[in-house]
Amino acid sequence: MAKKAQATWGGRFSAGPAELMLKFSESVSFDSRLAPFDIQGSKGHSAMLAHVGILTAKERDAIHAGLNAILAEIQAGKFTWSTQLEDVHMNIEQALTKREPAAAKLHTARSRNDQVATDMRLYFKAACTDIIQRIDAAQRAILAVAEANPTVLIPGYTHLQRAQPVFVAHHLFAYLEMLQRDAERFVVVQDHANWCPLGSGAIAGTTLPIDREFTAKQLGFIDDAGRPRVTQNSMDAVSDRDLYIEFASACALVGVHLSRMAEDLILWMSAEFKFVDLPDAFCTGSSLMPQKKNPDSMELIRGKSARLQGNLHTLLTLAKGLPLTYNRDLQEDKPPVFDSHDQTAICLEVLAGTFAGMKFNEERCAAAVADPALLATDLADYLVRAGVAFREAHHAVGAVVKLAEQKGVPLDKLSNADVAAVHPNFGPDWSDSFVLAKAMARRTGTGMPGPAQVKRQLARWKKLLG
Repeated sequence: MAKKAQATWGGRFSAGPAELMLKFSESVSFDSRLAPFDIQGSKGHSAMLAHVGILTAKERDAIHAGLNAILAEIQAGKFTWSTQLEDVHMNIEQALTKREPAAAKLHTARSRNDQVATDMRLYFKAACTDIIQRIDAAQRAILAVAEANPTVLIPGYTHLQRAQPVFVAHHLFAYLEMLQRDAERFVVVQDHANWCPLGSGAIAGTTLPIDREFTAKQLGFIDDAGRPRVTQNSMDAVSDRDLYIEFASACALVGVHLSRMAEDLILWMSAEFKFVDLPDAFCTGSSLMPQKKNPDSMELIRGKSARLQGNLHTLLTLAKGLPLTYNRDLQEDKPPVFDSHDQTAICLEVLAGTFAGMKFNEERCAAAVADPALLATDLADYLVRAGVAFREAHHAVGAVVKLAEQKGVPLDKLSNADVAAVHPNFGPDWSDSFVLAKAMARRTGTGMPGPAQVKRQLARWKKLLG
C-alpha cells in the first residue's frame, strides 16, 4: 500500500516509507490551499507540451477537462485528500491519472521542484493582490474617520508626553502614509513574483524541446508590454526563497504599523485619555468586572504583530544554511507564509471594522488640547520672528515655563511684566501665541497639521483612494 502511494518516485525503492515517515513528511495538510494554482500551472504546462508536440490536442483537452473537474470538486469540498500521497501535487496528479490516461504524460519535462516554485509564484501574485485590496479598505475606513472629524484637535505625543497640538485628521493621515508604503511593498513583491520558473526541472532543466516562453505567457508571467518573463537560472529558480522572505517581511511591517495604531487606540480609549470610544462589536468584557470594556481587537492586533515577525524570522533561519539547490527543509517554508498572509488579512479587516465604528469624544479631546504648554514652541517661534536666535529663544521660554510652575499658574496666565523680565523681546502680544486657532493656522507648510494643509491632504487621499 505504501509503495503504491509513492508511485511517482517509488521505482528506485524496494519498500515504501514507514507510516511514521509518511505522517512526518506529508504537507498536503497545509499545501492543499495551493490547489487552484497547481491546476493553473498544470494547464499551462500541458498547453505547452501540446504546443511542442509532446501531447496531442486531444490529450491536452482531456487533461484540462479532468483538471477542471477536480478543481470543481475541491471548491465544493468533495475532494478527498490523502496524506499518503504527500502533497497537493501528487494528490491532484493521481486523481487526474485515474480519470484521464493521458495524464501520465503531464509530468513530462517538469519536476515537483519547478512545479511548486511555479505554484508559489502564482500564489504570491494573488496573495499580494488580496493584501493590497485589504490595505485599501483599511485606508478608506481611516479616511472616513478623518473626514468626519475635521476640526477635532488632540495633543500629539513624544515620549508619551504631551508635545504639540495636531488635528485628529493629521494624526490619522500618518496611518494612511504607513499603509500606503505597505501597499507599495506588496506591489514590489508581486513584481518579483512575476517570473516563470516552470521548465527548470529539478535542477538542470530538460533535454526535451519545451518552450518556456510559451508557458510563461499561458500563466500570465508577462511584463507590461506582454513579453514573457522567464527565470534565467534553473538552479536559482528552484531553490530561491527570496519571495517568501520578502512577502513575510512586508507582512511583518504591516503588523508593526497596525500594532502602533492599535497602541494609540488602546491608550485613547483608556479612562486616562478617553479620546475615543471603540465599537462594542470589536471589544469584550471581563468575566469578573461587569463595568469593563476592553479593546481586545487592538490588543490582539498588537499580539499578532509579534507572530508575523516570528514567521519572518523562521524563514530567514530556514534558508540561511542550505546548499543549492532544493533541500527537504524547504517544505517548512509554506506554513509561515500562509500564516503571515492569513493573519495580515484578518488584522487589516479587523482594523477597518474597528475604525468604522469608532467615535471621538470631542469634549475630552478639547480639554486635553487646551493645555497652553502644548504651544511653548510657538512662543519660542514668537521670539524668533522678533529676531532672537532659536537657542536663545528656547532657553527664554524654558525660563518662562519654570516661572509659571513656580507661581502655580498656566503658562498663558503670567503677566506681561513677568515674561518681559525673562526676555526683553516679549511684547504685549506674547500671549497670542496661545490662541489655538492662530497657532494652527500658522502651520502652512507641506505635511504640517494646519487647517489648510489638512484640507489639502484630505483631498489628496480622497483622490488617491478613489
